Amino acid sequence: MTTAPITRRPTLAGQVITLHGTAELKARAGHLMRPTSEFICAAVDMSTWSTLNPQSGALAQATESIDAGVRIYKLFNASALSDPVGAGHVRAIATVGARVRISTATLPHETIIVDGRIAVLAGAGSGAARDFSVITVPDVVDNVRSLVLGAWQAATDLAEHEAAQAPAIDEHGLTILRSLSAGQKDETAARQLGLSVRTYRRRVAELMELLGASSRFQAGVRARELGLRV
Repeated sequence: MTTAPITRRPTLAGQVITLHGTAELKARAGHLMRPTSEFICAAVDMSTWSTLNPQSGALAQATESIDAGVRIYKLFNASALSDPVGAGHVRAIATVGARVRISTATLPHETIIVDGRIAVLAGAGSGAARDFSVITVPDVVDNVRSLVLGAWQAATDLAEHEAAQAPAIDEHGLTILRSLSAGQKDETAARQLGLSVRTYRRRVAELMELLGASSRFQAGVRARELGLRV
């Protein structure tokens, strides 16, 4: 009786290897991606790592990790905030305790570093088909970590970045936003402001568009996120 030879896949210890696509990345290195002390992520936008860990899962994992004492550093380009869904995820990650900063300079490499022991650099391609370099050589991981943290320290805190990007809204507009936050009826708010209901509703629509909000409630939330006095 003969048996087929056992093919042993090489381990990742002390190597720099290239994995093709997020499926192979998950299969070969997924078990190494759960942090116990520190998690660093640098990304141009939300698409790079979304196929590896969807946003809903990423938020739950970040919350769990932070509750366990893990330090999480997130560095994004401003383009990550251009999509309302992605921007909402970035803010949610910051709300649960991640240290989020925005870089105006294009990130040369999108990177994940876990506990200072493994670094993953996104390479060529896009979506689930892109290549990833997985590094477990201690000195190299340490150098990559230093470079990414240096870029993180030079970037702007998320709240400061958004405050600087806040649209110019006059006191009249802020008063309308306060009426929305208070849940006032249009007729009541319009009367207090000396406006017709039609004009009031037009101003509300303009403010929603200016804030990139899809609902009146979201407009109030977005205004507070930007540090506006509402």
